[in-house]
Amino acid sequence: MNAEACERLGHALEACEAIAQFTTGKTRDNYLADALLRSAVERQFEIIGEALNRATQLDETVDAQIPELRRIVGMRNRIIHGYDSVDDELLWSVAKTNVPALAVNLRAILD
Repeated sequence: MNAEACERLGHALEACEAIAQFTTGKTRDNYLADALLRSAVERQFEIIGEALNRATQLDETVDAQIPELRRIVGMRNRIIHGYDSVDDELLWSVAKTNVPALAVNLRAILD
């Protein structure tokens, strides 16, 4: 994999780690009640989606290495373009269940 694609995957990993940091010790109710926290998590999802999209443009093998890559990029697009209909419950669920698995996958690819 080329260096630029790896750099983008590193950005996605950093965003995954930020989501984990922001949500550690928080409950779903904390998340739903805290506009600043929701905004911070949404921003990291935007970064993940954009970084993965750029990585695939730089190296087409990335797509095969990250399950659900197209769905991740699609979620980023929905957050940005459908800002007025973001499903906070869904984002919380993804942050707590899917993001840790994505981080493990990204670390494996980058190692």
